Amino acid sequence: MTTSTPLTLDSAAQDQLFREAHTADSFSAEEVPESTLRAIHELVKYGPTSFNQQPLRIVLVRSQEARERLVSHMFEPNKEKTLNAPVTAILAADYEFQEELPRLVPHFPDAKDTIFAARDMREASAEFNGALQVAYFIVGVRAAGLAAGPMTGYDAAGINKDFFPEGDHTVLTVITLGFPQEGSYHPRLPRLDYDEIVSTV
Repeated sequence: MTTSTPLTLDSAAQDQLFREAHTADSFSAEEVPESTLRAIHELVKYGPTSFNQQPLRIVLVRSQEARERLVSHMFEPNKEKTLNAPVTAILAADYEFQEELPRLVPHFPDAKDTIFAARDMREASAEFNGALQVAYFIVGVRAAGLAAGPMTGYDAAGINKDFFPEGDHTVLTVITLGFPQEGSYHPRLPRLDYDEIVSTV
């Protein structure tokens, strides 16, 4: 489907990133190269966050042992998806992201010890900005010609304890990644129209 719009991004790219992109339930057996995952990160790391904080942490689950550990925390029907995906990413928020702020925000070196000194402030900020980074990551996966299957059907406490035992991270989502298999998509569900969600004051 090609639609003429005022957007400067060409229509084919719009289709790949949004209009024709779907959440995938199954993938081909083709391996996802490490170089592709690195390229995705190199693209999406430029997505904006508050104070340029970068709380997102990603654990790539590839080995059979790690895959089985993760599957034990997934709810049905996400167990099979996780077991069969070429690679699964656990996306988490790092509550100690403030330690990197002097390097990431050199013009405000005291932000680490002032604005983000309180744990509850850091947790809220890490989860919000981490969620922004999750969204950028999904778009980056699509830009690489891959499909993503984000899931929230899991035992979060179990994943946190198993994969982040130090207690300074919390899982935000689990995403299966790979090259989409024929027939792996459900039909497109409806979306709200512009006038239903936008008001001008």
